[in-house]
Amino acid sequence: MAVKEFIDRAGVYFNLMPDKEDEQRIIAQITEGVSFRGANLWVLIFAIFIASLGLNVNSTAVIIGAMLISPLMGPIVGMGLAVGINDLSLLKRAGKNYGVATLISVLTATAYFLTSPLSEAQSELLARTSPTLYDVLIAFCGGAAGIIALCTRGKGNVIPGVAIATALMPPLCTAGFGLATGHLLYFLGAFYLFFINTVFIALATYCGVRLMHFQKQDYRLSEKAIKGRRILVSIVVVTILPAAYMTVHIVQQSIFDNNVRKFVKTELMQRGTQIISNTVDKDSMYLRVVAVGREISSSTQAEAERRMKEYGLNNYSLRVIQGTQSDSVLALSNQVTTLTTSRATEQKQLLQLTTDNAQLSEQLQEYKRYEALAAEIRPELASLFPQISKLALQRVIEVNRDSTKRNTYVAAIIESVGKKELSKEDSKKLHNWLQTRVKADSVIVINRK
Repeated sequence: MAVKEFIDRAGVYFNLMPDKEDEQRIIAQITEGVSFRGANLWVLIFAIFIASLGLNVNSTAVIIGAMLISPLMGPIVGMGLAVGINDLSLLKRAGKNYGVATLISVLTATAYFLTSPLSEAQSELLARTSPTLYDVLIAFCGGAAGIIALCTRGKGNVIPGVAIATALMPPLCTAGFGLATGHLLYFLGAFYLFFINTVFIALATYCGVRLMHFQKQDYRLSEKAIKGRRILVSIVVVTILPAAYMTVHIVQQSIFDNNVRKFVKTELMQRGTQIISNTVDKDSMYLRVVAVGREISSSTQAEAERRMKEYGLNNYSLRVIQGTQSDSVLALSNQVTTLTTSRATEQKQLLQLTTDNAQLSEQLQEYKRYEALAAEIRPELASLFPQISKLALQRVIEVNRDSTKRNTYVAAIIESVGKKELSKEDSKKLHNWLQTRVKADSVIVINRK
C-alpha cells in the first residue's frame, strides 16, 4: 500500500498532462515549421555558411551560433509527429522538405569548402566523422526534451538548448567538406551522424506524442499505419547497429589504453626514472617503453613482462629502450646539437657562395655589355664619323696612388683612318655621342696612333 501511494505521489510530479498546450495549436505550430521556402530557406543557407566557417576556423562559438539559428529541426519533428498521429500527408510533406533542406545544406557547404583557402581538417570537424551510441543517446534525449517543450507551456530556453545539443548543422557541413576535398570517409561518417540525429529526434518526437495521448487521425488505412511503424522500427535498428559497433570498439580501445598506462605506471615507474613514451604495436604484438634516468633492471623488466596478462595485455611482449646515468642521452643530444650546428654552418657558407656567384655573374655581364654595345653602335659610328676606322669599349677603374678613392670610367679606344688626329670639334662631338649611347657618366676617348 505504501509503495502504491509513493508511486501515485511521484506520478503527480512527473505528469505532463496538466501542462499540455492545446493539441491543435501544437500540431499547427509543428506543421508550420515543416515547410522550407522563402525566409526559412535563406536562413538555412546562411546558417550552413556560418557553421562551415566555424568548422573551418575551429571556432566552437561560431558553430553554436549556427545551430541556434538553424530551422532544420522543423521537418524532423514533423516526421515524428506525423507517424505518431498517423498523418500520412504530413509525413510526405515533412519528408520532402527534409530531403530538400538536406540537399541544399550539403551543396552549400560543398560550395563553401571548394572556395575556401583553408583545407585542413580541424578538430571540430573531425569530431563529426565517427558517431557512436553516445550520439544516439544525445539525439534521443534532445528530441525528447524538444517535443516536451513544444507540447507544454513555459518552454523557456529548452528549444535553443535542444538545437545546440542535437547539433544538426555541423555533420552536414562536414559532409560538404568531405565532398569538396574528396575524403569519402569524412562524408560517410558525417552523413551517418546526421542520419542518427534525424532518426532519433523523430523517434523521440513519436514517443512524446504517444506519451501525451495525441489523438490519431481517423482514417481506415490502419494496415498502412502498422506497416509504417514496422518500417520505423527497422530504420531505428539499422541506424543503431553501426553506432553500437563503433561504440564497442571505442570503449575497448579506451579500456586497453587505460590498462597500458596503468601497467607502465605501476610496474615500470621508479624513483629516478622518467617514462618518456609508450607505444603499442598491434601487428608485432609488443609494448615499447622509452625511459631515461635511473636504469630499469633486467629483473624488473622480466617481472613486469610476466605480469602483463594481469592488465589485459596477453600475448604482448615488453621492450624497454632507456638512456641510463652513463650520459648516453646527453651524448646523443650533443651529437644532434653538433649535427645541427654543422648544417647551419654549411647553409651559411652555401648562401655566401651563392651571393658571391651572383656578384661575379653581374660583373661578367657588365663587361660583356660593352662588347655587345660596340658591335651595336658600329653602323652609327661609320655614318657619323667616317674618319674613325676602329672602336673598342671597356669599363676601367682608376686608382690614385695617394688615396683609396676609386673612379670608374668607360674607355673608348679609337683609331682614325691614316692614324690622323681628330679635330677638337670632332673629338667633342664623339665624346658627347658616346656618353649618350653607352649611358655612362664618365667617358674617356683615347686616340690610338
